[in-house]
Amino acid sequence: MPSDSTVFVDTNVLLYADDGADDAKRLRARLWLDWLWAGHCGRLSTQVLNEYYVNAVRKLGVSQGDARAKVRRFQLWQPWQIDHQTVEAAWGVEARYGFSFWDSLVAAAALQAGCAYLLTEDLQNGQRVDSLTILNPFLSTPEQLLV
Repeated sequence: MPSDSTVFVDTNVLLYADDGADDAKRLRARLWLDWLWAGHCGRLSTQVLNEYYVNAVRKLGVSQGDARAKVRRFQLWQPWQIDHQTVEAAWGVEARYGFSFWDSLVAAAALQAGCAYLLTEDLQNGQRVDSLTILNPFLSTPEQLLV
């Protein structure tokens, strides 16, 4: 993968990787995450990690220790720190694209982190947000980024 093709991962992808309720989504989420680890091209934010921790423990029944271990491991992905500048950028995305504030905050963090792609099922596959392309992990494959 080209070095300028980093992929920002939304919370839902991390959660599906641990969710036993839908085997197909779990396997696809893990495929993406494995590919991103291998290519050293995955990115996320402190918001994503915090949302993952809360939802993994509360909704999926992941132990606090296991959820904390995963959050610690994802620190290697250089999480974008949500600050006031990111919030301001999120308000701009919210106003221009009509996304929810939380989705706008994810998109703004991805843009500020310099990512080319945002991997999420919450937004329209293929949609462009400034220089960012939205990819639904269940409609796209990592190999499509190599083309």
